Amino acid sequence: MTELNDPKPLTGWRVLVPRGGPWGDGVAASLRAQGAVPVVAPLINFAPTTDQGALDEALVRLSEGAFDWLTVTSATTVDVLFAHRAVIPASTKVAAVGETTAAALQAVGYKVDLVPETDNSAAGMAQQLIALEAEPRQILTLRSEIAKPVLTQSLIDAGHHVESVVAYRTVGVPVTERILRDVSNGRINAILVTSGSVAEQVREQFPEIPDTTLLAAIGPRTAQDALNAGLSVSVVADRQTVDALIEAVSTFTLPHASDEFAP
Repeated sequence: MTELNDPKPLTGWRVLVPRGGPWGDGVAASLRAQGAVPVVAPLINFAPTTDQGALDEALVRLSEGAFDWLTVTSATTVDVLFAHRAVIPASTKVAAVGETTAAALQAVGYKVDLVPETDNSAAGMAQQLIALEAEPRQILTLRSEIAKPVLTQSLIDAGHHVESVVAYRTVGVPVTERILRDVSNGRINAILVTSGSVAEQVREQFPEIPDTTLLAAIGPRTAQDALNAGLSVSVVADRQTVDALIEAVSTFTLPHASDEFAP
């Protein structure tokens, strides 16, 4: 008698993926590989910067090799680079704030030369770059409109020549009535919380989240942002990677029978 294969750890789970694009597609594929049904529902998107001319000029200079380093502190910045078909020459090294941002860069064909080993934050990135580069370097920092200039100021204080450019504004994307209904009635079993901006949108757009719905934060910093937004975080990934986030969800038992909410 042939033994049946063990079911995949997330069989029957419906998991909300809060970002679209290549990154969202990659997360959806990883979830499917674990047996889950991914529900891609982008909660945030980027809006154009209010100084498009400065961004355009910076990206032209980037393509011409004017910078030794480019720092990328969010997956949304990657969306902006991809949307502008930005060219990063081989002579320019790329620093990503964490594994999520690094994966987003690689998903659209950009290289990654540095990811902070422990502190996945702007301060952690600055510390590692400063330790790596003893001589003054030309550095382009792309940031959101609301980001604090922690990275830029730290690099300037260390003697580097930094050009800080606002790449985008973060805006919320309203979900469909179907998604709203599926969250409120518990048909969505887990929501991935991958940034502070996502946490704010989860709180704003889903006023009624059942206690049985798992809220999974991609790391301690995001978990704190979620708590500050008023969310009850169910689990925190021990590493700031999508694989670790999915693994953290898979340690839980599906709160409903997989066919309970069949269409």
